Amino acid sequence: MSIRPIVPEKSLTDLSRDALRERVVALGLPRFRADQIYKWVFQKGIRDFDGMTDLPKALRQTLQADGWTVGRVTLGRVAESIDGTRKAVIRLQDGGSVESVLIPMGDPAEGRFTQCLSSQLGCALDCKFCYTGTLGLSRHLTAGEIVDQVIVAKQAVPPGGVVDHLVFMGMGEPLHNFDHVVASIRALTEPAGVGYSARRITVSTSGLVPQIDALGQVAPVNLAISLNATTDAVRDRIMPINKRYPIGELLAALRRYPLPPRRKLTVEYVLLGGVNDTDADARRLGDLLHGMPVRINLIPWNPFAGPGFARPEDGRVAAFHTHLERRGYTVTIRGTKGLDIDAACGQLGERPTAA
Repeated sequence: MSIRPIVPEKSLTDLSRDALRERVVALGLPRFRADQIYKWVFQKGIRDFDGMTDLPKALRQTLQADGWTVGRVTLGRVAESIDGTRKAVIRLQDGGSVESVLIPMGDPAEGRFTQCLSSQLGCALDCKFCYTGTLGLSRHLTAGEIVDQVIVAKQAVPPGGVVDHLVFMGMGEPLHNFDHVVASIRALTEPAGVGYSARRITVSTSGLVPQIDALGQVAPVNLAISLNATTDAVRDRIMPINKRYPIGELLAALRRYPLPPRRKLTVEYVLLGGVNDTDADARRLGDLLHGMPVRINLIPWNPFAGPGFARPEDGRVAAFHTHLERRGYTVTIRGTKGLDIDAACGQLGERPTAA
């Protein structure tokens, strides 16, 4: 499958604050105008130049004449689950679309959400238990398209609600799109812009070892690793990336990752009935992670048509959890949210419509 190039239109959300200042000065405009524009775009979420009311009309016309737009995406359909989860279809300028999920957290009355961000249109890694992996990779998203998901999703949050955590766990492998993901993190954590703390951002990866090392040097975010097997034979079968970076190399990279004080790595483990959910797997997982600062997130597989896996029985999930907990690990079982709207973990990607 050929990978489509990133769309060439110039969007302000693709610019860092410094890059925007350089562009504004290059147009012969005062540098402080860049800070005004940046605040309108990233902090206030204004999507058109007419809404930037403290900018002279001539400046807005200059930016438009220079070919700039405010954002690359629009909010399409929003589906709401019976459990309060909301899945937003994000329309891209080139006609493609990705999905971003708003997951309610804590007391529903508080209106707090975690947003699950997509980083690619499709995915190249072909994890056998993930629907997105069946789509192949069309292209990477730009930094602006990633940030735009956060900006436009505010329209999908109920009145009074707030998105207080961001997780790169949507469509695509974030570290395969390393440069744009890192640039988006910088924009999302810029105090004068979107303003998230790095402590409230988590990047999940299937195990690209060199990029894990690089991420630890440039972005002090939380790291989650999608492990999902305790032997190379099983992981090779369900996650082809393991043939390049086997479990031993991956765990070595996790041990090198420079965690800030009092933070832990998150190990995600999708439980597939009869494949990786045995007592022996639980014992091996405990041994593999011994001495590492981790929390383990068990995820019973969320089904979709085709791959031939089965969701494990509740008793098997509970036994797996109990074994790891007795070993002293912090272990959670991820509650399935958004299943009725295909918004649960591993289900993202628009389904083909019937003819």
